[in-house]
Amino acid sequence: MLKTPGLRQIVAAMMLLALAACGGGSDASSGSGSSSSSSSSTSSGGTVTLTNFTTVTVDAGPAALNTGADAYTSTNVPYVSVTVCAPGSTTNCQTIDHVLLDTGSTGLRLEASVLNSALLTGLTGETDAAGNGIGECYEYVDNYVFGSVRLGDFTIGGESVSSMPLQVIGDTTGGFGTVPNSCSSSGGSNMNTVQALGANGIIGVGLSAVDCGSTCTSTSTAASGGAIYYDCPSSGCSGVTTRTDTTTAPFQQLPNPVAAFATDNNGTILELPSVAASGVATLTGTVYFGIGTETNNALGSATVLPTNDQGNVTATYNGTSLTNSFLDSGSNYYYFVDNSITQCTQTNYTGFYCPSSALSLTPTLSGYRSGTASAAFTLYNAYSEPAATSNAVPGIGANPNALNFSQPISSSFDFGLPFFFGRHVYTAIAGRTAASATGPYFAY
Repeated sequence: MLKTPGLRQIVAAMMLLALAACGGGSDASSGSGSSSSSSSSTSSGGTVTLTNFTTVTVDAGPAALNTGADAYTSTNVPYVSVTVCAPGSTTNCQTIDHVLLDTGSTGLRLEASVLNSALLTGLTGETDAAGNGIGECYEYVDNYVFGSVRLGDFTIGGESVSSMPLQVIGDTTGGFGTVPNSCSSSGGSNMNTVQALGANGIIGVGLSAVDCGSTCTSTSTAASGGAIYYDCPSSGCSGVTTRTDTTTAPFQQLPNPVAAFATDNNGTILELPSVAASGVATLTGTVYFGIGTETNNALGSATVLPTNDQGNVTATYNGTSLTNSFLDSGSNYYYFVDNSITQCTQTNYTGFYCPSSALSLTPTLSGYRSGTASAAFTLYNAYSEPAATSNAVPGIGANPNALNFSQPISSSFDFGLPFFFGRHVYTAIAGRTAASATGPYFAY
């Protein structure tokens, strides 16, 4: 997820938000922009009901964003609902709505403020060999989250994982109340509230099976590479701790929840309808779990674009090869540098593009070693084109060099959620065979 400045209801002030084939049918294998709430297949044994999917909604966001004097509407944020239970319990459970679906990060992270006290107490805290709690600092481009690592039973759609590590953002219990300086000094904002995050949580279903990998398997490597996991005795979080990077249960690091499923665990397909230039208030689509594992998630004729080990592909734009490019549902716009396009001058729109008329842009995407596909889109005026009530808005772009990121981005073209409109976008997990290819790859 690329967390960057976004538009507040398009007509108000700036807010912070995260960071496949086109065509007709009702499930992911058909290449449709439409979505369905159920899926079935027929075999010699009769009709089998498939449950490897859930609904994705782009709307005004969680209730906490729409109350009080600072109420605002989220823009281009894909939300899902998840259910979390205390390990082994069928009664101490809570369904959390408006969790941001992010193909650009890994792991389930929930704001402490949205969890009821019984569930928060029931979620077992991960501990180290000395019995100290485990905390995590997870950094995005311009902000970070910090909180405890706990175990919970997790369900989304028809898929579930028992005793899965997850992060409770902004947890103030025990020693987690103070963010370690090595985390807060990384730059950017602490997204420890629903208002700061723009969501009740994040579910990272990106290219990695776990969120840190080998970097967190030794204290020295973790310390030199930027601390991720911390020892958190009651006196407070301080030293970096190690976490194994096993890609199968039991997990120590936060896993990609999809990678932790027993089946349908090699990736996702995000399907969203096309959106008119003025945008819409609410958009509904589907995320399918698994690629080539069921009758509703075939790869079909989608072009496979393998990524490198950093999860990047190459975008060719205006004759320049941008080798650190990526597809990211957690970025709410297109982020790219083109100084020939007029930028907005209106207050709070600094950095966004405001062409005098719609522009047809023609970037192409090339995979690592193989695969090339058009990534063409129409760029609209960020200030004047969308309707004031729109929460799903296509073709809005911004120049990252004008947004003052604490961690500058170079050689990148970030294809955010608008790229997903009207497409099926496949995200295959590293090391997992997904239909005719092995992840990590994007496809559409």
